[in-house]
Amino acid sequence: MIVEERIYTLHPGKVPVYMENYQAEGLAIQEPILGNLVGWYYTDFGPQNQIIHMWGYDSYAERDRRRAELGKSPEWQAFLPKILPLILRQENKTLLPAPWSPTAKN
Repeated sequence: MIVEERIYTLHPGKVPVYMENYQAEGLAIQEPILGNLVGWYYTDFGPQNQIIHMWGYDSYAERDRRRAELGKSPEWQAFLPKILPLILRQENKTLLPAPWSPTAKN
């Protein structure tokens, strides 16, 4: 399994607005397409105004296929204008599990 970590730094004070929009609409669009939501977080200490979500995939090919499907979704395209103005910066990482990690395949 690979995990994609997506970190979005938002304009100051916009985390509640982003979360409200995402909970009301965005999650229902993303989750059936992307599949394995590992976790969804927002910062309390450290860098402020950040939301972080992580999605698990069996392979890079699966990740690429699912992300492409999301990008083509008319519902997702209609939702993006509600959140894009809130975002200052985006950072994506791929995380690979150590052999002893609970998410590592045997």
